[in-house]
Amino acid sequence: MKSIPGTHTHCPIQKLTEILSDGWTILIIRDLLMNPMRFCELEKSLSGISTRTLTLKLTKLVEEDVVVHNEHLYSLTVKGKSLKPIINAMEKVGETL
Repeated sequence: MKSIPGTHTHCPIQKLTEILSDGWTILIIRDLLMNPMRFCELEKSLSGISTRTLTLKLTKLVEEDVVVHNEHLYSLTVKGKSLKPIINAMEKVGETL
């Protein structure tokens, strides 16, 4: 992990922001919080995402142990489900904007 000058190399906030680095990743997690989904279901629910981008994001989430891929379904791991309060807080703030 590349560190930013003046920060700790093992900062948990830095690690989380590396995983949640873009809007697509956050939206994938949001959708999987509702229920496990097939690739095509995710692609359909995320209007505008390319197949390549979705593949790359899911691969990264699987590598980070946030998502698991079993029997054609993507679902959140325990680590992934632990992001629910963050996603809920983002939704509440978003409603006020």
